[in-house]
Amino acid sequence: MSITLTPAARQRVRTFLLAKGDALGLRLGVKRSGCSGWSYVAEVADSTREDDTRFDEDGISVFVDAQALELLDGTEVDLERDGLNSRFVFRNPNVTAECGCGTSFTTSAEHA
Repeated sequence: MSITLTPAARQRVRTFLLAKGDALGLRLGVKRSGCSGWSYVAEVADSTREDDTRFDEDGISVFVDAQALELLDGTEVDLERDGLNSRFVFRNPNVTAECGCGTSFTTSAEHA
């Protein structure tokens, strides 16, 4: 099981964590959304959950709950810049299809 952050993503996450002050790390997850079924959720982790798996990379803790882990295992998180805008990009080996607008995805795993 693995989740990795590129150097650019790590730097962006550090910025968020420093601004928050008391955060434990980054929480990655998924939610039912969009035309393809799932969308990514990235937020500051203020607490841990019983079913979390924790990944540590270069001083940053990444928390993923059990439901999301099967969908996100092996994902690399990068930061894409376009002029003044930036966004996280997820390179997920489990994705079998994505919607045309790029906001949701499908995997072969079945989740309710």
